[in-house]
Amino acid sequence: MALSPQTIAQLAEHLETCQLEVRDTPKITNDHPDMDWDDAYAIQDVILQRKLARGARVVGLKAGLTSHAKMKQMGVTNPVFGFLVDEYVVSEGATVNTAELIHPKVEPEIAFVLKHALKGPGCHIGAVLAATDFVLPGIEVIDSRYRDFKFDLKSVVADNTSASRFVVGGRAMRPEDVDLRTVGIVLEKNGEPVALGAGAAVLGHPAAAIAMLANHLGRRGQEIPAGSLILSGGATEAVAVAAGDSVCLRVQGMGSVSLRFA
Repeated sequence: MALSPQTIAQLAEHLETCQLEVRDTPKITNDHPDMDWDDAYAIQDVILQRKLARGARVVGLKAGLTSHAKMKQMGVTNPVFGFLVDEYVVSEGATVNTAELIHPKVEPEIAFVLKHALKGPGCHIGAVLAATDFVLPGIEVIDSRYRDFKFDLKSVVADNTSASRFVVGGRAMRPEDVDLRTVGIVLEKNGEPVALGAGAAVLGHPAAAIAMLANHLGRRGQEIPAGSLILSGGATEAVAVAAGDSVCLRVQGMGSVSLRFA
């Protein structure tokens, strides 16, 4: 690690305060160019500990930047991973208050819910599917704390991969009852299709993102617990939203899930 524990704590406080106060900031690697991957995840860990200390509850995990479209959009080359807490949960069809967000965007996702724990190293797609209880459609609302959504990978990891809100819904399916590679995905905004994709857009198979997350955690001596909900990452580029917009995700054979913004 390149940063001191004091600096890590200060950066975690800064980024979380930006989230809570709805204000942006230049990416933190501008001032800390030597920050390494361990530093980035350590900052994310401290943000989580700050939330837990105030009574938050972990409800899941997420992979980010898992599609080639999203990587190209954000100018990055590798997936990243983060946590989901209960303050991010939105009910199906509910309204998100944009006054609580800086510059929100939405992504269509396939969510996995596990019946068995997963631990790397060596986790693969087959192991993920065997451990999965069901999959279902989800919409993630991302909201980078960085000005103009400009960041590098280490900065976005520290910022908990831009996590802010998410909703799951539609029809839960056993993984053996749906081809997650070829399943079609349509994201609509205000009744018009704005992004189209298929499950294979996520690293060739959405379960690959879950396997990478398990291997990432395994290197840190951790696992994905049984019962976890995991967002596998956006299958298309992210779409900006504003007050007055309504968003609906339709996944082939898995129904739909929707959100409103006010």
